[in-house]
Amino acid sequence: MRFRFIEAEKANFPITLMCRCLRVSRSGYYAWRERGPSKRVRYDERLKIEIKASHKASHQRYGSPRVVRDLHENGHRVARKRVARLMRELGLEGRRKRRYRTTTDSRHPFPIAVNVLMRDFEVDAPDTAWVTDITYLATSEGWLYLAVILDLFSRRVVGHAMSERIDRHLVLDALGNALRQRPGARDAIHHSDRGSQYACHDYRKALTEAGITCSMSRRANCWDNAVAESFFATLKTELLYPLPLHTRSVTRVLVADYIDSFYNVRRRHSSLGYVSPVEFELQHHRNEGSAPTSSVRMQEGWEQETPGPTT
Repeated sequence: MRFRFIEAEKANFPITLMCRCLRVSRSGYYAWRERGPSKRVRYDERLKIEIKASHKASHQRYGSPRVVRDLHENGHRVARKRVARLMRELGLEGRRKRRYRTTTDSRHPFPIAVNVLMRDFEVDAPDTAWVTDITYLATSEGWLYLAVILDLFSRRVVGHAMSERIDRHLVLDALGNALRQRPGARDAIHHSDRGSQYACHDYRKALTEAGITCSMSRRANCWDNAVAESFFATLKTELLYPLPLHTRSVTRVLVADYIDSFYNVRRRHSSLGYVSPVEFELQHHRNEGSAPTSSVRMQEGWEQETPGPTT
């Protein structure tokens, strides 16, 4: 470090004076110059190239924990603190979350389901438990509302829908998309907040016809649906907050692309051992010796590996 300081400041101060002040020898400084950068410094420069590539591939969303996983996957055995230091030197950082705002209105005449899930967010198989919620998205034309359904097993978004209106049609569209993607979800638990959209007769009827058990959070308790809230915070932090406001139609395209092309298939999830939701499901199916869902086969090219009709 002292020799690097001398090298950087040699145009401003005499080398002899700096060596004396820093208590190093001139001969040692000149020997250091002849040797060139150390092996560690050269390796840091190589790591910086791959760190920038990983950060760029995530659209500037990844912080050091996920960048480290990319480096490990590429064969580098490097600590997170080292990667964090190099990212600071490069001026790179992950996206940071903002404060949460609620969209739930539980003042309605519809019946409330009991909390069957009871914050048991760890399940052993896909389509055992789903969580769902609604959030607002700011656009240049006003609010756009997004409803999502996530599989608790893999944290994968199995259904989503967007609308200018926050009504039962929005959540019914998301549920319909989820049931088309995951037709084997009978007997699953479906957990939501107490909002009128989820408590209304049409929605409860759709769940009953699908053989899915309804579960609802306790009053004014956002932690009962923390997984869905966490997804929304991630979506807004990594996609929307860094961008200027777009029209509703453009925002729809951006959000759908983020979910289908990045979050589900590529984004490393900390609760899944830093693999993507689709990869986590594939690992489960390989370990269990079972066939994956049609949506997993389609996104991961499973059809090429296992020819034959799909279900």
